[in-house]
Amino acid sequence: MVKNITIFTTNTCGYCQMVKTYLKAKGMGFDEVNLDSEPQRRSEAHRLSGALTVPVTVVTKTDDSQEIIVGYNLAKLAPAVN
Repeated sequence: MVKNITIFTTNTCGYCQMVKTYLKAKGMGFDEVNLDSEPQRRSEAHRLSGALTVPVTVVTKTDDSQEIIVGYNLAKLAPAVN
């Protein structure tokens, strides 16, 4: 079961919007960290994903394990949130 979803985004990222739209369509709530508004959190996104790109979606399960999805990757995102 999913406990929490956090998405690291930027204002100009089209793929970020696609991830948010997908989750909203599935009725899933999420926390958004906009790196344009909170640039000090860029290192957190990079540490979690190893990537310098967005979106970075962090799916935390009820057992506190985390799945990190970089980009708009439905092959990984769909099973992570189900």
